[in-house]
Amino acid sequence: MDKRFDSAPVRPNTASLKYDLRREVFGRADVIPLWVADMDFAVPEAVQRALTQRAEHPVFGYTIHPDSMYDAQIHWLSTRHGWNVTRGSILFCPGVVPSLHACIMALTQPGDGVIVQPPVYAPFLTAAQTCGRKSLLNPLKLDAGRYTFDLEDLERCAQAGGRMLILCSPHNPVGRVWQQEELQALLAVCEQYDITVVSDEIHADLIYPGFQHVALATLNSKVKIVTAVAPSKTFNIPGLGLSALIVPEASDRKAITQAFDTLHVSACNPFSIAAFEAAYREGAPWLDDLMGYLAGTRDMVRDYLRQQLPQIKMVEPQGTYLLWLDCREMGMSDKQLKDFFVQKAGVGMSPGAMFGTDGSGYMRMNIGAPRSLINQALENISVAMRD
Repeated sequence: MDKRFDSAPVRPNTASLKYDLRREVFGRADVIPLWVADMDFAVPEAVQRALTQRAEHPVFGYTIHPDSMYDAQIHWLSTRHGWNVTRGSILFCPGVVPSLHACIMALTQPGDGVIVQPPVYAPFLTAAQTCGRKSLLNPLKLDAGRYTFDLEDLERCAQAGGRMLILCSPHNPVGRVWQQEELQALLAVCEQYDITVVSDEIHADLIYPGFQHVALATLNSKVKIVTAVAPSKTFNIPGLGLSALIVPEASDRKAITQAFDTLHVSACNPFSIAAFEAAYREGAPWLDDLMGYLAGTRDMVRDYLRQQLPQIKMVEPQGTYLLWLDCREMGMSDKQLKDFFVQKAGVGMSPGAMFGTDGSGYMRMNIGAPRSLINQALENISVAMRD
């Protein structure tokens, strides 16, 4: 085991959402927090060093995006994903969720349909209505423990007025890393019906051995594709609030920029910039080690469930540090499930129902923590189940 990941900094009383909001979220402050999607691991040393060096300069004034920051991201996308992007296509943004809303406002019209594929990250489900658009659900299909696209239903959504598809790739919460042929089939439908795709690829670096992320924008030049990317999930810096959109068309960049300008939202502070660049420049070895550790934790959870908790089935993840747990054999309602895990087992996970009705009966477990903590959560669940 890697000592960097087998221990964790103490996080309570650091204004941590994951730890210091447990009482408000779960009704008790002592649950093992395996819910919100950040990790308990220390960031790469290069990132902490860059932040420390920046903090040593005693002025924190208005900041620009330096050339070196663009270069770091372009090099990362090229070497890690075989995706060659131009500097002019990059828009820096204050997080992926605001970016999704800006894309909807900029690239669709009021009343247009925005297609989402549940069970999916909760803000996807509300973004359309928030922006005055119509939400169209195109649920994923579950077949023999593996989620796939429902392309026939996607056509139905297109015919019902769908003008934009928000794709989650890799998918949160089900952990699918979409294969090239799946994505090409999806794009064929989008091309036929002139559907713009906003592809959320912020988990793209968190891929398990044996799988390969395919950047959607590398596959089709006929479909309008806007891609959200960020080092936030990869290097455990989501609290710094900086991401990027890759937007090939100048007119689309202008429209998205205007959407942000109406809110006077800034995507620039000296610390987020320092961390962003350092992560992409020097974080690759840390990431490779992280994925080896997470793969071992994933396997540990799978084996434990099979041997000790057969009522809970793990949907095999191909990427992300999030596990999608099928708890339907426990025979409980969603409220009963949450109460069981929180009150009986002392484990705080994300209820599947928050990812849409297709998540009913599931729970999402965040394994971005030392294995000892994950094992303790499993033991707690096992004891609660016996009782």
